[in-house]
Amino acid sequence: MREITVVEALNEALREEMRRDENVILLGEDIGRYWQGAFKVTRGLEEEFGPERVRDTPISENAIIGCAVGAAMTGLRPVAEIMFGDLVALAMDQICNQAAKLRYMSGGQVKVPIVLRTPFGAGGSYASHHSQSLEAWFVHVPGLKVVQPSNAYDAKGLLKSAIRDDNPVVFCEHKFVYGLKGIIPEEDYAVPLGKARVMRKGTDLTIIATSLMVTRALNAASELEDEGIFCEVIDPRTLRPLDEETLCNSAKKTGKVLIVHEACDTGGVSGEITKALVRGAFYHLDTLKILAGKDAPIPFAPVMEKWVAPDEERIKKTVKEIVA
Repeated sequence: MREITVVEALNEALREEMRRDENVILLGEDIGRYWQGAFKVTRGLEEEFGPERVRDTPISENAIIGCAVGAAMTGLRPVAEIMFGDLVALAMDQICNQAAKLRYMSGGQVKVPIVLRTPFGAGGSYASHHSQSLEAWFVHVPGLKVVQPSNAYDAKGLLKSAIRDDNPVVFCEHKFVYGLKGIIPEEDYAVPLGKARVMRKGTDLTIIATSLMVTRALNAASELEDEGIFCEVIDPRTLRPLDEETLCNSAKKTGKVLIVHEACDTGGVSGEITKALVRGAFYHLDTLKILAGKDAPIPFAPVMEKWVAPDEERIKKTVKEIVA
């Protein structure tokens, strides 16, 4: 066992899968030797596997995903990097109308095993065009799987499973999860898609949090325990398919649920999580609240940017309101 960052864990997952399967290729802007990825996830991979398998692309998100779709249809397993998550808007037709639908529309004759890796999230004063959390866009599309890791162990294991999956997977990586360290085993492992993880056990209230909000929820839960409030913290890890059973079992146990995500409140994944809880734990629920990002473009100013997304203090305050 060793401690490494999420960036290092993702890099290991790519390297190991490329060694395991020669059909795994990488596509993206500046992912090769010169820049090695905007956040260095592809560091050193072109040196080992060459420019044929680690392909620097033009600055065209539509072309990146279009090439990945074609490559996947011919038997390759492309991992396409979109430099900032906001830029997926430039490739939505290829993602949602082509990659997501081709297996269904071909009657299963064509597989599209694409992983679309992209960094989402606020926190670095990247402003409105480079700071959004858009995972809910893809949860809405049949044919796509959507993953949001919160730590190094899950990032590596989930990426391996995503690469091995025969369906397109949108892999959402928070910029401020990248530097978090975690314990990783030396041996090969994979984390199955569609299975949530109980990050902390508790009895008074369930916090269901995603991505960077998992770390903030865990920090808040640790401080609340000193005040006699014991929170269970669950990371769905995969938003589609969603592990409704694990979420509902926790809700049945505590009777109180707080859903926390960074994306803006309206239309966020909290709606799907709420629907799952109503479907599977309605008669056990005493309280259900949502703490999400503000319905506003992400500001450039650091103080305003902090105002948009939930933080530990807001999580603690909301928990206390629920259990009071």
